[in-house]
Amino acid sequence: MHLHLLQLGRLPYAEGLRLQAEVVTARKAGALGDTLLLMEHPPVLTLGRNASRSNILATNEQLAARGTDIHEVNRGGDVTYHGPGQLVGYPIFDLRGDLPGKRGPHLGPVDFVRLIEEALILTCKDFGVPTQRICKLTGVWTLAGGSVLEKKIAAIGVHVSQAVTSHGFALNVTTDLRDFDWIVPCGITDRTVTSLELESPHTPPPTLAQASNSVAANFGRVFQRQILAAESLEGLLATNPSVA
Repeated sequence: MHLHLLQLGRLPYAEGLRLQAEVVTARKAGALGDTLLLMEHPPVLTLGRNASRSNILATNEQLAARGTDIHEVNRGGDVTYHGPGQLVGYPIFDLRGDLPGKRGPHLGPVDFVRLIEEALILTCKDFGVPTQRICKLTGVWTLAGGSVLEKKIAAIGVHVSQAVTSHGFALNVTTDLRDFDWIVPCGITDRTVTSLELESPHTPPPTLAQASNSVAANFGRVFQRQILAAESLEGLLATNPSVA
């Protein structure tokens, strides 16, 4: 079983959406196996299906001054921020495939999200950061300590169409967390965000490239797949690999 991997570097959010749509179309057509896209975006705010515009605290003028766009997308969840130093992943899977924990004709979306969380928890562990799930709060969180509540280090929001997933996760690696002051992240008011850079005891702290490699390896572990890296989407589609 294989998982195709594309590490694409920094791309405008609209370009990331376009590439994601191409992979989704190929996956639905059976022209491509399950694929993980990893990238970084310039500053952008995205509104999920359950989002409230009131959770964007910055004015349109402030966002325009920073060159920050707003995109309404069809993933689950509320408002989130993407920007430099954040690893964004789009795992495009057919939930009818051979997936861990599948008990019926397809893996449920919630179970798919739990697997993504597990891969990210393992990634944080690679850099010495213990993390966890919190019931009814999707994503990955640091452990609470004393009077300090858990902090969100990774956000997750997916979409499923014809059993094929899109959108995915955002892991804060070296993100400038001040940019989250523009929003109420995921609509949650009583907890803050953090990053691997702030939480990791490693010196120097992890880079985005290191985090990307760790995420890819841990997706392979959790989804029980061999990772097949490709140089470009065009090259991957041109090979027309059999669905694995």
